[in-house]
Amino acid sequence: MKVEFGYGRSTQVVDIPDKNLDDILLATDIEHERRGPDAVKYALLNPIGSPRLKDLAKPGQKIAIITSDISRPLPSFDVIPSILDELYEGGCDPKDIKVVFALGSHRCHTEEEKKKLVGERVYSEVECVDSDPNDCIHMGTTSRGTPVDITRSVAEADFRIGVGNIEFHYFAGYSGGAKALMPGVSTPSAIQANHSMMVDEKACAGNLNGNPIRADIEESETFCHLGFIVNPVLDEHKHIVYCVAGDVTEAHRAGCRYLDKMYRKPLKRRADIVIVSQGGAPKDANLYQTQKALDNSKYAVRDGGTIIVIGACNEGLGSAKFEEWLTTANTSDELIERVGRDFQLGGHKAAAIAMVLKHAKIVLISEMDDDFVRSIFLEPMHSAQEAFDEAYARYGEDCSVICMPFGGATLPIPPQD
Repeated sequence: MKVEFGYGRSTQVVDIPDKNLDDILLATDIEHERRGPDAVKYALLNPIGSPRLKDLAKPGQKIAIITSDISRPLPSFDVIPSILDELYEGGCDPKDIKVVFALGSHRCHTEEEKKKLVGERVYSEVECVDSDPNDCIHMGTTSRGTPVDITRSVAEADFRIGVGNIEFHYFAGYSGGAKALMPGVSTPSAIQANHSMMVDEKACAGNLNGNPIRADIEESETFCHLGFIVNPVLDEHKHIVYCVAGDVTEAHRAGCRYLDKMYRKPLKRRADIVIVSQGGAPKDANLYQTQKALDNSKYAVRDGGTIIVIGACNEGLGSAKFEEWLTTANTSDELIERVGRDFQLGGHKAAAIAMVLKHAKIVLISEMDDDFVRSIFLEPMHSAQEAFDEAYARYGEDCSVICMPFGGATLPIPPQD
């Protein structure tokens, strides 16, 4: 069978013998009752574990709507107009409402980017600002030692609304919920304290039970309460196909269950060869973003297997700190040792790649220079077919193969060992 994978603005096609192909992991084909803004409006009319937003937010209150920055796939322009309509219905005044872009550890936006993110109507009706890690209020410290330092525009609000899409997150379990607050509108030191727990085996994609990072995030929220959340679920093309609204925990969990129905993919076994892609541009512009698909693929490969990562990475590595860690380490094991004693944002993704290398070989199909790819502990090849043919020859004609064309979205669930 010929399987197609997105690669930048083009594709890579791999011809795999039918007898070797265990599975192609795609979103489960379920009927979505509502899409886009209609799904958001329905969620707002039917909140989970909460009264309607119009009955919670009061006229005269300062209201902060925390939403995702430009590095995230959330179509805020399809979400926030309906939130504003609900607030206006409750008597709130536009001058009391502020949209705050949750930058986390990312760069500030231009005004044009802000307008593009929320749309012309929202941008013209209410104030839209970036979170500011240099202007935060300390609101407490979690039991795990994470400082709850929240950007002033959110900390001083009377009522806070968290907006963010729900997808699998490689160490917080899922995005969404209280994650709008931490790391969304916090400081680098707080984010580092939280993310340093990524080496815990329970800090993994799709896991909420005993996950120390998710627990720490949700404890942070008790110091700076989100009165309401609006969390869409997106398809592989980043369009809204479902949405939850309401209580920060109950609504979030309902959204996670829907995501599971779409993207949680049980396996009959781990494969010798896993072929994975982010789905092409813009999601594979650099290795920093492509790493997300690689990390999900680790659940599908057997110990000693091979992961073939298809990602153009035409912009290179995508993060200065990520590059510094990868290019200065003498061995991949050094990266794991370093993240345990010196956690740094950006470096943490280098350590995540090193953790995968403990169990599998990684072949990278990209536009980056071969020698450079080797220097960061990966094996370069020039086409996915070439990489598959080489792996097939190594593992033999009875080898098993799993394909993940949208690896950043689908989460393989291997059988219990």
